[in-house]
Amino acid sequence: MPLSGYSDTTMTVDRLVPALASLMIFVSIVLVATLGPWWLLLTGFVAANLAFYAYAGWCPASLIMEKIGLGRYAACTR
Repeated sequence: MPLSGYSDTTMTVDRLVPALASLMIFVSIVLVATLGPWWLLLTGFVAANLAFYAYAGWCPASLIMEKIGLGRYAACTR
């Protein structure tokens, strides 16, 4: 029995963009805690790109992911 109730668990652009954003935010938290507050600019940049992705449907990371061949369909279908 799969852990997820969803039938399709392939990684798509729609799933990887938020995953990459969360990873980058965790990295920036560690950098702020260890190196200084200027790394909060990275957090702001990630947040701006994530907001732009939500509004426009694309961001620089999603364009790169499409270039390497990842699909762009909703994976959360039951």
